Amino acid sequence: MREHGCSEESLLSFLSMKKKEDRGYDHVLSSMCSIPHPIAAKAHAMFLETNLGDPGLFRGTAALEEMLVGRLGALFHHRGAGGYATSGGTESNIQALRIAKRCAGVRDPNIIVPESAHFSFDKACDMLSVEMRTVACDETFRMDSDTVQELIDQNTVCIVGIAGTTEYGMVDPIEVLSDIAVDRDIFLHVDAAFGGLVLPFLENPLPFDFALPGVASISVDPHKMGLSTIPVGCLLTRDNATLHLLNVDTPYLTVKHACTLSGTRSGAPVASAVAVLEYLGREGMRAVVAGCMKNTRRLIEGMETWGYPVAVNPDVNVATFNCPETPPGWLVSRTRRGHMRIVCMPHVHRNVIEEFLQDISELPCSKN
Repeated sequence: MREHGCSEESLLSFLSMKKKEDRGYDHVLSSMCSIPHPIAAKAHAMFLETNLGDPGLFRGTAALEEMLVGRLGALFHHRGAGGYATSGGTESNIQALRIAKRCAGVRDPNIIVPESAHFSFDKACDMLSVEMRTVACDETFRMDSDTVQELIDQNTVCIVGIAGTTEYGMVDPIEVLSDIAVDRDIFLHVDAAFGGLVLPFLENPLPFDFALPGVASISVDPHKMGLSTIPVGCLLTRDNATLHLLNVDTPYLTVKHACTLSGTRSGAPVASAVAVLEYLGREGMRAVVAGCMKNTRRLIEGMETWGYPVAVNPDVNVATFNCPETPPGWLVSRTRRGHMRIVCMPHVHRNVIEEFLQDISELPCSKN
């Protein structure tokens, strides 16, 4: 740390130089985050000093968090849902498993997850001393629900289904998992970190939310398809009583109990998430999702024209291909099975897709 501070001009020049070292989103096709909506940035700036860890000091911001939970609960067919704003899917998934473990109260708990589950479940199981039983996916890269039944025993505390898998953009058979959860009286958590703000805005969405009686909790990330600032996720539970199983005493704050994992929590990204949902409404969100899905279809069509078949037809705006090479200048990712993976986020406009396809056509292995 400096003995004497520097000038604002030199500091901002230094920060600008560092910002230029970051990769811009213009040729990034691998990220599930995007450029925040302008209204999100404005709302974020208004709430920079707020701390939801001490909500009695920031009653307006706390009301915005309640509004976010209410809006998402209604979107997921349950206006009475409990919940709170998290830092993202990892925190939401950890908290969901904490709840499931406390609900069951068994000595040697295990959970059942698909092989497509996000790596946050590895972290959660390590932290909570929970055994993770992994179910293989079928030929459509969805969880094989028949195997789930075989893995359940008296110590199974949770089944996890994914609504919009990170690698292949698929939705697990949540409806079947719901039936299993109800029949076996097991907590069902749905990780909809990505798909939660895509599926409700499709014309014929696959079932994944509280409309299914077995679904006990849902994670969703507004900082992905919700176009809010980073970081903001949300954990939703079927009722507040379930959420409050996580309560700890906070005697010196303006509230006497808290269920959150983080203590200090910025209200700025929460305000940004609410701002986008209010500003766009369902109509605006449908338009955003429709544009992303249209670009996904165009990408698949173009890639197949050049001889790169899609690995699976996705349920959301993630597309994967049997394509071993990446055109220079582009940033894509690879699945564990080696497929090229592209996420058609809102910043991936049609002209970006066309430019990428043009560069793909120039690869030596492309078929004319």
